[in-house]
Amino acid sequence: MTSSTTTQTTATKQQEALYEGERRATDQSYSVTRDSTLVSGNVTVAGRRTSIRLEPQMWGALREICAREGKTVHMLVTEIDRGRAASSLTAAIRVYVMDYFRVAATEDGHRRAGHGVEAQLPV
Repeated sequence: MTSSTTTQTTATKQQEALYEGERRATDQSYSVTRDSTLVSGNVTVAGRRTSIRLEPQMWGALREICAREGKTVHMLVTEIDRGRAASSLTAAIRVYVMDYFRVAATEDGHRRAGHGVEAQLPV
């Protein structure tokens, strides 16, 4: 097997693991307590290519945020990198994702999304 074939095989396996992890993350019957393998991905941060390892669920959440905000993963991770303090990039990404969805989970966020307790009350 050549080096390029090995690289392609590894990349294919990583991509399959990512898709499987995203499927698990969105599958309501899948238990969250099951194993969560880290998946490596390459991103360009401020013009420099780097590799980050995140859980498949974090990759899925990051992509969802990008779709909502109209940004590429590279653009969003560059913004996260510029705003982080002394933490690692992967830790900063996890905190950003959690904060993004926590804001959406506020009462105002629920109201704007059309769900939550107030959405069930007659107006």
